[in-house]
Parts: sequence; structure tokens; C-alpha cells
Amino acid sequence: MATENQIAKSKKKPKFSTRSVNRCWRCGRNRSFMRDFDLCRICFRELANNGEIPGVKKSSW
Repeated sequence: MATENQIAKSKKKPKFSTRSVNRCWRCGRNRSFMRDFDLCRICFRELANNGEIPGVKKSSW
């Protein structure tokens, strides 16, 4: 879990565009972020397993 200060800092417009930080909207995690869903891998897996992300299902072959 990211602290409130880290989340607030990442929301501000950075001085340089490469300094921007993508964060998960649920937990605030910045690593293993999926841009398509705006989620980290952990939250993505939780929501996908519960069927709360439309169009995503567990693969099996």
C-alpha cells in the first residue's frame, strides 16, 4: 500500500514528463502496472477472478 503522501506526489504534474508515475487506482501500487486497466497485477487478478472486469476470463488450454 502506498502512503497518502506518495499518492498525492504522483498525482501532481511533474517537471519532466518522464518522471510521471502510474499507480493502481485501488491500492496505489506503482510496480507491475497495467495501463489498459489502470490496475496492478494483484488487484487485476482479484477482480478478474471475481468476474468484475468485463471481457476478461481465465484461460485454459
